Amino acid sequence: MKQHKKALVLWLLLLVVLLIGALIAPSPQLPEESIQETMRDAVLHETGQIDLFGLDVVNPGLISAFTVTAMLLAAAAVIRIFVIPRFRYQPGRLQMLLEELVGMFDRMAKSSSPEMNRFLGAYIFAAGAYIFVGTLFELFGLQAVTTAGRSITLPAPLSDINGAIALGCLSYLIILSGGIANNGLRGVGRTLKEFSLPISMSFRLFGALLSGLLVTELVYYYIQLSFVLPVIVGVLFTLLHALIQSYVLTMLTALFYGEVSEHTPPKEKAKKRKGKPAETPQQAS
Repeated sequence: MKQHKKALVLWLLLLVVLLIGALIAPSPQLPEESIQETMRDAVLHETGQIDLFGLDVVNPGLISAFTVTAMLLAAAAVIRIFVIPRFRYQPGRLQMLLEELVGMFDRMAKSSSPEMNRFLGAYIFAAGAYIFVGTLFELFGLQAVTTAGRSITLPAPLSDINGAIALGCLSYLIILSGGIANNGLRGVGRTLKEFSLPISMSFRLFGALLSGLLVTELVYYYIQLSFVLPVIVGVLFTLLHALIQSYVLTMLTALFYGEVSEHTPPKEKAKKRKGKPAETPQQAS
């Protein structure tokens, strides 16, 4: 026991010495681009574009989106073919995890939209899985070569503004479809009242994921901060954003879908406008 304590103390002392040395070490020569250029390129991808099979030059976020989509489709196929047929009445750990995930989104859909929830549950499950896996994707560190011949790490798909806008608008269209399916033109009117919803959804995703990306770029830019700290910052920001943004977008989609798809019969609407309850037989006599 004493030997383990001594080893732990030695490791801690070694880490402290390395940290102090990194902080007092002189900075190396200036990098090729300033911190402002690094931050701007992380947002706009002006110099980090990738050739897409010779068809066009695209942002690395699109390559990340294709990769994440392929991963999710492959995982869904494997689970459907090899895992689900082996489900038992006494579930194992994997079966319990899958049932709990599906049940969580199913309960969210039913509580928000009791009348129409089957498609809503499937969509928010897919959207939540895409956001969660797509956010964790940047931790994999997959590399790609830009048109300039430089190697870059593929970012999270939703850290690209185009990906965030696409998912926000898709969620808005799902909400609109729920209103049309249950209320016709009245559902369209209810949905169009929330005209700022796709903008808020898109920029909430983009801003949250971009903030983590910029903080990580800032940490890696300075050599004094590039020891131990990037691991803590990168993992912490990524996990928090993956959980929070998955929950926020799915919850907002479910709430607004339930609001616009709520069916109100014409007779009840007429009573609400008059503001008078229906007469009972005793009152009529």
